[in-house]
Amino acid sequence: MATSAVDSFLPEALQFRSDAPLVDIGANLTHESFQRDLADVIARAKAANVATLIVTGTDIEHAEQAVELAKQTPGIYATAGVHPHDASGWNSDVARQLKALHQKPEVVAVGECGLDFNRNFSTPHEQERAFEAQLALAAESGLPLFLHERDAGQRMREILHSWRDDISQAVIHCFTADRDTLHGYLDLDLHIGLTGWICDERRGHHLRSIVKDIPLERLMVETDCPYLLPRNLPAKLKGRRHEPALLPWIVREIAQWHDVTETELGNATTRTAQHFFRLDAEA
Repeated sequence: MATSAVDSFLPEALQFRSDAPLVDIGANLTHESFQRDLADVIARAKAANVATLIVTGTDIEHAEQAVELAKQTPGIYATAGVHPHDASGWNSDVARQLKALHQKPEVVAVGECGLDFNRNFSTPHEQERAFEAQLALAAESGLPLFLHERDAGQRMREILHSWRDDISQAVIHCFTADRDTLHGYLDLDLHIGLTGWICDERRGHHLRSIVKDIPLERLMVETDCPYLLPRNLPAKLKGRRHEPALLPWIVREIAQWHDVTETELGNATTRTAQHFFRLDAEA
């Protein structure tokens, strides 16, 4: 029998399968690198027992694409927001389009939005303006928030503190900061999303000593694919493109440092994600 593209793309050493059904809360499946084989990518995710995918909408165009993908594919949902890199383009028309997207049943969170003072592709003032406008949309819709923060922890906490009574739940996606920043977010009753950053011995090793500080009911897992391919995978991957089928490896790494089993971590993060995004009981 011929080997299908679904089976052959990942080396056998990277064909993982989680005992627990997993939720990848941050998959950038509208990225151009997935255009040629998206159906195979989704099939490989299902084979790995990554049962639910939250596709990130970082601007109007990609949020609309995520919604269409969610309409076509069971187990896929969308977020809708404006990334801080694109905050300079915020205007009333963008706000109107986002508000309409937030009313669609496929959209389960406002975002990706937040602050990124690392690159400042948009100025801090532009970022804060777009972020607060999206906090207002989240307060109006009641949807949870999917948040981006880099090198802006103090300002992010200040803004969120002033909005905390108005918004529902929020997750700091792809958390990479230090212990003090982590505890500041936990004190605000926020959730934390962890990625393969923890697998990077150059930049993510500090996360290994603080991951146990995150209660399992506040923790979710994600690939942030096609970015952040884990550096410690047991085999090389052609093209270096990350994908949801590799989420079980990240779960294994986090479980080791959290001192729980992979199954326990998988089940806990799935329950947390289902509750957070208000998904059906079955992932």
